[in-house]
Amino acid sequence: MNIHVSKQAASFYKKEMELPAGAILRLYVRVGGVGSGGFSVGVMREEELNNRYYIESGSLYFTVSEDDFWYLDGMTIDYDADLEMIVFQQPRFADLHHPLET
Repeated sequence: MNIHVSKQAASFYKKEMELPAGAILRLYVRVGGVGSGGFSVGVMREEELNNRYYIESGSLYFTVSEDDFWYLDGMTIDYDADLEMIVFQQPRFADLHHPLET
């Protein structure tokens, strides 16, 4: 399992979600909104690591359950200052909205 969360992305989540140092965020696969036809990365606060895969970035912990490895493995989560938003890059999929299509 390999996920990279940049310090800039961690800083964005920390500020936007008003998180203290050491907070835990769960990354998970979710079905996109109505009409999107695809998947996206969900982010939610967790209280414990619960023996899941985790990484540390920017004084935050990001955890992923094994059920979500298929989508998140190899992903880079970064912050684009020009766009002022989080960006997700997954080189294993040509299209993150339809990851099973090549």
